[in-house]
Amino acid sequence: MPDFPELSFLPLSTATWPLLEDLFGPERGADSGCWCMWWRVSRSRFNAMGKDARKAALQELSASDESPGILAVRDGQAIGWCAVARRSAYPVLTRSRVAAPIEDLSPEKIWFISCLYVRVGFRRHGLSGPLIRAAVDHALARGALCIEACPTTSATTSAEGFVGSSATFADLGFVEIARRSPKRPLMRWTRTSGLVEAARGA
Repeated sequence: MPDFPELSFLPLSTATWPLLEDLFGPERGADSGCWCMWWRVSRSRFNAMGKDARKAALQELSASDESPGILAVRDGQAIGWCAVARRSAYPVLTRSRVAAPIEDLSPEKIWFISCLYVRVGFRRHGLSGPLIRAAVDHALARGALCIEACPTTSATTSAEGFVGSSATFADLGFVEIARRSPKRPLMRWTRTSGLVEAARGA
């Protein structure tokens, strides 16, 4: 997996919000004006909010004590984003057919990587792996016992690929714990799977 020694990884905050806004596009809001609200609010509320309200909601989260994700920054420009938070921050996941939790741990101790977004021009260059590693570190530092994701085994469009590739997650030590859809395994990393050590070449 490629290394990016020139990258820094920063949590989204009030200070780094302008970097995310530039990455997503102030009007575009990443894919179709989502602003990473897809898993955080009900479908009816998501549709009723509109792009501006979704943007405002994410900006409010950026000012909270618990950052909603990690930015990959190169030469003062954000080139990638990984949304990661406690499972309890994503109520829609609980009702999702493919991503519903396995009820074996407190949802406060399970963190979830819900979205990856890479700037045009940097896609298909192996940036997802370092972003996921940084997201895992971020979650562990905040008390996570495990980190989950529900990536895709194949994506034909960037919109389908926002959840990440299952192969990339597997390379980083995530293991499949359930599959309710042919293309969407539920995967989990725990402290015993060796991601942090392996990712650093130990």
